[in-house]
Amino acid sequence: MMIDTPHHGHDSAGHGHAHGGHRHHERGGHIHAPASFGQAFAVGIGLNAAFVLIEAGYGIASNSMALVADAGHNLSDVLGLVVAWAAAVLSKRTPTARYTYGLRSASILAALFNAVFLLVAVGAIGWEAIQRFARPEPVAGGTVMIVAIIGIAINGLTAWLFASGRKGDLNIRGAYLHMAADAAVSAGVVAAGLVILLTGWLWLDPVASLIIVAVIVWGTWDLLRDSVALSLAAVPPAIDPGLVRKFLAGRPGVAGLHDLHIWPMSTTDVALTAHLVMPGGHPGDGFLMEAAHELKDRFGIGHVTLQVETDPGTVCALEPEHVI
Repeated sequence: MMIDTPHHGHDSAGHGHAHGGHRHHERGGHIHAPASFGQAFAVGIGLNAAFVLIEAGYGIASNSMALVADAGHNLSDVLGLVVAWAAAVLSKRTPTARYTYGLRSASILAALFNAVFLLVAVGAIGWEAIQRFARPEPVAGGTVMIVAIIGIAINGLTAWLFASGRKGDLNIRGAYLHMAADAAVSAGVVAAGLVILLTGWLWLDPVASLIIVAVIVWGTWDLLRDSVALSLAAVPPAIDPGLVRKFLAGRPGVAGLHDLHIWPMSTTDVALTAHLVMPGGHPGDGFLMEAAHELKDRFGIGHVTLQVETDPGTVCALEPEHVI
């Protein structure tokens, strides 16, 4: 749509606000995840909640710190899945007068929560594992192996449920990474249980726990970094702002470009605003719609707002780079 009211003191300024189409872009930005993972969340939460109870019970009964550690991690994943599912539901809420973007950013907060919560959980697990070195205790290696094998199956299935959305949604990626890491960790627990069974080396149990901690921290770091960046409205990592600037500056009739901002509205939606200086006059709706479609196709930016300024002699209050 077009709004022909002045803005920031300009004598003749136009605003263009257009959404790109629903096609997937070919290069640059995000690939949108499937619309709903409700069934995946429900199945994943149910399976993992049941497994947490089984694993914790057998971990205590078999005196295995590795199993208890993995159960604690799985509990954090259950809570993480609940938070991620809630965020996915909230992000689809319609906008209101106060929340004009709706609650889309809830998915960013969920990803950040998952990353922080997971790191706190593994910190407690690592501390307990270190203490176990000073007081090694007998471990039922066979029980450890059987329970961990069940964990591989459950975590692997849950990870598969989220696999299709892991590249397009940080919130879904967090769920996928947790489950995939759990499957790998359970495989490590199986190996540790087998060695303990064959050799009686009790120190392998806390060692396996610390390896679990290291794997989780390694896999969670990118999630933490990206979720913090998105929560601070940073340009999503898959989008090159220099290429976006070059694209807009190269549009026919554009003599200048300033006040360019690109930020995430959610873990899948990206917004852009920019001022275009066009001395030849306002280009009309067709120009704005084409630019919006191109930004969607090229960079995955679906919420585009462009302001057109026709007098290059008028100083825009937002033109200096240091002004936000």
